Amino acid sequence: MAKISRWTLGASLGASVVSVALLAASLAAAQAPQIVRVRATIESVSGQTLSVKSRDGAVMKVELAPNAPVNQVIKASLSDIKKGDYIAVTAMPQPDGSQKASTILIFPAAMRGVGEGFRPWDFTPGSTMTNATVADEVTGVSGETVSVTYKGGQQKVAVSPATEIVEYKKASAADLKAGEKIFVAGAKKLPDGTLQAPNVSYGDYGVWR
Repeated sequence: MAKISRWTLGASLGASVVSVALLAASLAAAQAPQIVRVRATIESVSGQTLSVKSRDGAVMKVELAPNAPVNQVIKASLSDIKKGDYIAVTAMPQPDGSQKASTILIFPAAMRGVGEGFRPWDFTPGSTMTNATVADEVTGVSGETVSVTYKGGQQKVAVSPATEIVEYKKASAADLKAGEKIFVAGAKKLPDGTLQAPNVSYGDYGVWR
């Protein structure tokens, strides 16, 4: 009888430990800051703080993190995409398994490897994002198709005349003005609702990708 009691006590203690661990994990998850993407237009600027209106009309406050990189998004061309370049492709899946690109961003060399992989995206319903290395040059590829590879996979990207091809030009917080469109890939939502931006890109072409 004593053995059963000790077993029961041990099982109860074990269950308690598991429950406490699960509760701690739940609390940690609840306290973890929410990460959001920002596609918005600047309404006003005050120091490192931007008052912006999102593309769906919501008014938000975006605070630039100290030394946050600022990049202007500028127009590039298909001929600028070379074998070995690291690019970000916003696209829609096609029936043949390829991805039809709406926007291709050519990353600077210093950003190689950022966000590598293939994933769903929230640009439009059903859209995808591929951050990958160009495996084949555009010149000589059948049609206007770019083959890209990333860790664990590869994709064929169809490029059309409507595809926006862009690249970054280094800028600074002083260049952010009212009326500029901005994009922040991973802003941290603070307890007061402010969005802390680790980086920001802006411009009139290919920004809200």
